Amino acid sequence: MNQPLDSTDPFLSAFRGPFTSALRWPQLDALWSAVRERAEMGWYLYAVGQTPPCQAADRDQVLKFVTEIDTLLRAEHRHDYCGIVYADDPRSPSFIKIYDPHNLGVSCGYSDSPPLPGWIMSLLAPTELVSAQRLPNSRRRWWARLFG
Repeated sequence: MNQPLDSTDPFLSAFRGPFTSALRWPQLDALWSAVRERAEMGWYLYAVGQTPPCQAADRDQVLKFVTEIDTLLRAEHRHDYCGIVYADDPRSPSFIKIYDPHNLGVSCGYSDSPPLPGWIMSLLAPTELVSAQRLPNSRRRWWARLFG
């Protein structure tokens, strides 16, 4: 069951803030380009359902993650649109939600209990988000392969 989100926590406030979808694949390409330009800024890479990271990823880890998550999304979300990656500011992002193609539920629009994203990239240290669904073993292995 999802825990209530504390609005006084900066990470949780940002998590609940406004986001813009990278609806089309070229928009996702532009978002990734913006992240690559800011790869050294102290991104936290959080696989929701795992323990949140205590320290920010280094530049190489961020670049590797962007390459790997882009490959995963394009392979597993076989549509002519993206629509499962959301950024607080697509041109200068500081918080990005990436939904798992195999756990979309109602990721956009209205829902009383929308699914949590599969991954979060944030310049704010993350607070644990308790997922109602256990992280699938295939996703745990994928994450472990990237970050041990």
